[in-house]
Amino acid sequence: MTDPTYFGYEQVSAGEKTRRVRGVFDSVARKYDVMNDLMSVGLHRGWKRFTVELSGVRPGARVLDLAGATGDLAKLLAQRVCSSGIVVHTDINGAILGAGRDKLVDQGIVLPTVQCNAEALPFRDRLFDCVSIGFGLRNVTHKERALAEMARVLVPGGLAMVLEFSRVTGPLAPAYDWYSFNILPLLGRLVVNDAASYRYLAESIRVHPDQDALKMMMERSGFDRVDYYNLAAGAVALHAGRVY
Repeated sequence: MTDPTYFGYEQVSAGEKTRRVRGVFDSVARKYDVMNDLMSVGLHRGWKRFTVELSGVRPGARVLDLAGATGDLAKLLAQRVCSSGIVVHTDINGAILGAGRDKLVDQGIVLPTVQCNAEALPFRDRLFDCVSIGFGLRNVTHKERALAEMARVLVPGGLAMVLEFSRVTGPLAPAYDWYSFNILPLLGRLVVNDAASYRYLAESIRVHPDQDALKMMMERSGFDRVDYYNLAAGAVALHAGRVY
């Protein structure tokens, strides 16, 4: 096996992970928003609002939203940059990107939509004031490549916002594990007839770098200052990395 990585707990080749992750999001695209609300009891909306508030983007800013899925972050960011700015809505998965584009259009929001790989962004250096990625870095095969690409396309002083599941505080870990490995697959089976994709979600969280490990990974990838903020007792963390 060349270039091994992990799909959940299973070690696979990089190409196999890409194929399987694509299959996950092809499967769940139609009910993606419903599942997000159910799994987080709606809390994901507050986490995304916090991300956008902390970004500090202003009218006229140029923003790149990676792994943008159905456009929740892109919509909030577009409301901040106004008509004088731009938000580019991207995802590697065509099905979920299309669902997001259609949802945004239905809400009267038309954004540039680009299907692209976060590990090889089709944008020039120093183009964006802010780059966001919400619950997407965990699915990237080579995370440091994606982080380096985020740093590359940021202007000096630009900010990357990485919102992702992380390591919950110790006392809550047993309950969180039970919820993750029992309730999430059950919801997946009942709502989208796909328990396996949500079992993968639970496993992928456990093999994703924790708060301090991701902070160091971002620093190695070209960010000069990285801070993080724990949400929901650390079940979710927002990393903010700046380049100078």
